[in-house]
Amino acid sequence: MQLSLSKYLKKTTEAAPLAVFRLFFGLMMFASILRFWLNGWIEKLYITPKFFFSYYGFEWVKPLGDFTYLLFILCGIAALMVAAGYKYRLAIILFFLSFTYIELMDKTTYLNHYYFISILSFLMIFLPANAYFSIDAWRNPTRAFQKIPQWCIDAIKLLLGIVYFYAGLAKINSDWLFRAMPLKIWLPSKYDLPLLGDLMQQEWVHYAFSWNGMLYDLFIPFLLLWKRTRFVAFLMVIVFHVLTRVLFPIGMFPFIMIVSALIFFSPKIHQGIIGLISKWFSISKQRFDNLRTYQFSGIKKNLSIGILSVFFIVQLLFPWRYLLYPGELFWTEEGFRFSWRVMLMEKAGYAQFKVVNAETGNRFYVDNSDFLTPFQEKQMSFQPGFIIQYAHFLADHFEKDGHENIEIYVENYVALNGRKSTPYIDPQVNLLNFADSFKHKTFILPFQDEIKGL
Repeated sequence: MQLSLSKYLKKTTEAAPLAVFRLFFGLMMFASILRFWLNGWIEKLYITPKFFFSYYGFEWVKPLGDFTYLLFILCGIAALMVAAGYKYRLAIILFFLSFTYIELMDKTTYLNHYYFISILSFLMIFLPANAYFSIDAWRNPTRAFQKIPQWCIDAIKLLLGIVYFYAGLAKINSDWLFRAMPLKIWLPSKYDLPLLGDLMQQEWVHYAFSWNGMLYDLFIPFLLLWKRTRFVAFLMVIVFHVLTRVLFPIGMFPFIMIVSALIFFSPKIHQGIIGLISKWFSISKQRFDNLRTYQFSGIKKNLSIGILSVFFIVQLLFPWRYLLYPGELFWTEEGFRFSWRVMLMEKAGYAQFKVVNAETGNRFYVDNSDFLTPFQEKQMSFQPGFIIQYAHFLADHFEKDGHENIEIYVENYVALNGRKSTPYIDPQVNLLNFADSFKHKTFILPFQDEIKGL
C-alpha cells in the first residue's frame, strides 16, 4: 500500500484544470464581494448592529466600524489577484484570511457555502494554481509549468465530493424524506414563478424534490468521476443549481458549484477553455505550453501533504461530532454547523428575556429591538448558543446602567419543521450560570418528537 501511495504521489497531469479553477474561483469571489457591497449588506450586517454574535473561541473577531469596507476591498482585490495568478501565494493567503475574518465577524450570517469558500481557499494555499496560465508564469518563465502532480487536482475533487456526499447523508432523515419538510413549507410560497408556480403547490412535487435532492447529493460526485456519465452529470449539476437559485435566495453559491464541477473534466476540455480565453484577450497560450513539470521540494512536499492529510481527516470526522451530544440534533443544533447540513430545517422562535434583581425580586422585560436587528433577533430566538451570548451581553449592559444582583431568564418557544411551537429553554434557569462553550447545554428542554436518520 505504501508503494501504491508513493506511486500515486508521483503521478502528474496537465495543470490546465487547476488554472481554470483558479481563474473562475477568483472571478466568482470578486463578484460575490462586489454584490455584497452593492446590496448594502456591509452597512446592514456589520456596521448598523449594536451587538454581534461571536463564534466560540473567536470572540476577538469583531467588525471594524467603517474600516470594515477596507476589509472587503482587500478581499476583493485579493480575489482578482487569485484569478489572474498574480503574486498568487500572497493573494490566496490574503483572500483566505480576509474572507474568513468576514465570516467570523457575526455568527448570525453563517452559511454553509461561506464555510466552503474558507476551507477551499485554505486548501488552495498549498496548490501550485499559478503554475500555468497566470501572470506569475508569464512574468517569470522559470515558474511556468504545464504539468503538476495529480493529487493537486484530486484534492479539490475530494473536497467537492465530501461536501456533496455529506449533504446527501444529512438528507437521509424522516423529516426530509417522509414529511417533505421543510420543502413542504418553502415551495408553496413560490406560487408566482412562471410555469413552476402551480407545480410548487403540489404535495407530490415536494416529495419528489426531497428524494431527488438526497439522491443527487449522494451520487453526483461519483457520476462526475466516471467518464461515461460525466457529461450527463454536469448537465444535472447545472439544472439542479439553477433551479435551486430560482427557488431559494442563496446568492452566488449555485454558480460557484457549477463552475467548480468543471474540475472533473479532462485536461483537454480545460485546454479548450484556456484557448478561447487566450483568443478573446489576445494572449499567447504557447508561452505556457512548455512541457515542464512542477515538482515540490522534499520539505515543501512533505509539509503540504502532511497539512492536507490532517485537513481532510478533519473534514471527514468533524461533521460527525454531533454524535457526542445527547438529544435531537435539529432541536439542540449542537454540532449542526460545519457539517454540510444544507437547508434541512425551518425553525422559528420567540424569546422574551427577563432581568431579575436576585435580592429584591424586582424584574423587567427586555425589548430585543433595542439591541438586535430583526435578522439577529430571528436567528437568536431558536439557537441556544446565541441565547447564552445575548443573556451575558444583557447582564453586562444593565450592570453598567447601575442594576445589581442581576439574573437573566428567558421565555422561549420554538417551532421546528411545521410542528407546533413548544417551550425550548427552561424558564426557571438563570442563564448567567452558563457560559458559551462546546459542552452540552443542559438548559434546553427535551424535544417532544422523534426525527430518525443520520
